[in-house]
Amino acid sequence: MVYFESWDEFVTKSVELFRTHPDTTRYVVKYRHSEGKLVLKVTDNHECFKFKTDQAQDAKKMEKLNTIFFTLMTHGPDADISDVSGKEQAEQPQSKKGRGRRQ
Repeated sequence: MVYFESWDEFVTKSVELFRTHPDTTRYVVKYRHSEGKLVLKVTDNHECFKFKTDQAQDAKKMEKLNTIFFTLMTHGPDADISDVSGKEQAEQPQSKKGRGRRQ
């Protein structure tokens, strides 16, 4: 089990692990309310990578990592993740067509 201090190194190693063993790799998120800590774990039963934080700003980073893993899981381990952003297309504002009074 390896705890990473650097977020970028954790993401790089986690993606590398998933690309190597896509069938056995899993991603676990644990929040410990009593300590106010968020622990992220990526493992394939042979290697285990962990990242621990108590910073609220790291929640956005976790969201981006979720998006990366969802992309890899749905499009395969060879998917291009360079264009993955933390925001989903569903979050874009929709037009308000058909609402309100007609003039």
